[in-house]
Amino acid sequence: MQNGLVIRSTGSWYEIRNPDGHIFQGRLKGKFKLKGLKVTNPIAVGDRVVFDVEDEAENTAIITDISPRDNYIIRQSVHKTAHGHILAANIDQAVLLATLAMPRTSAGFIDRFLVSAESFRIPTTIVFNKIDILNEEGLAFQQEIIDLYERIGYNCLSTSATEGVGVEAFRELLDQKVTLVAGHSGVGKSSLVNAIAPGLNLRTNEVSSFANKGVHTTTFAEMFELSPNTFIIDTPGIKELGLMDTSKTEIGHYFPEMRDRLNQCRFNNCLHINEPGCAIKEAVAEEEIAESRYMSYLSMIEGGDNRR
Repeated sequence: MQNGLVIRSTGSWYEIRNPDGHIFQGRLKGKFKLKGLKVTNPIAVGDRVVFDVEDEAENTAIITDISPRDNYIIRQSVHKTAHGHILAANIDQAVLLATLAMPRTSAGFIDRFLVSAESFRIPTTIVFNKIDILNEEGLAFQQEIIDLYERIGYNCLSTSATEGVGVEAFRELLDQKVTLVAGHSGVGKSSLVNAIAPGLNLRTNEVSSFANKGVHTTTFAEMFELSPNTFIIDTPGIKELGLMDTSKTEIGHYFPEMRDRLNQCRFNNCLHINEPGCAIKEAVAEEEIAESRYMSYLSMIEGGDNRR
């Protein structure tokens, strides 16, 4: 038996890296279920697993066990109702790439990702890429968004992969950490990573001007080593981000600006919709909580559009 790290998942086969850096092609023997967790991918990139070598010459292995996870980021499966899909496991931080144009990343999508990360207290940085395509008005609007998220404790970064703006700061952000890099297709994940690690030569693609949407270039989640002890997990572009394993009463706890006020509501089970004596609604009315964040909260409570 050997211990290893899952660095790539294709759905049925997994690339496993052992402590010596040797790569095995692993698969599960029979059905493998995680207790209490319905997922389409029982093993995710970043998982620590135990495996037996099946064929030395072919470098194939059988995965026999998975070590307990420190954390993970999960989303609702697009194809299988009531199941989740784990984007990555055992990460130090998450980076969400967002763009205000070509394609546009909505505030609702950003907030859903942040809630998913907050459920495991995973530090998250929002990187606003493609600032080179924004006019003066667009840059001013982006700064307003950055100010909003920085006020509630999120680190933000502005970058342009094509112009080299913010690239060094992005490199420093990743140093000595395992980082999940996520976002819509077309936001420039691959271009930005190639800017700091050209040797990886990740595939990039233009955004369709017809639909203003990115074309998928990453098919499967994969972990790359940028330098010793510095790893990124690149994921396929996320179109929808439905919440999993989160009850309506829990969602407010994953909004930092709401968390400190929850015990000020008149009712312990307040959902902050139309209950009297609600501290959250009062804070929204007094502009202490941004209306866009509150609307995102209501959308999650109501199970609204996962793309908005």
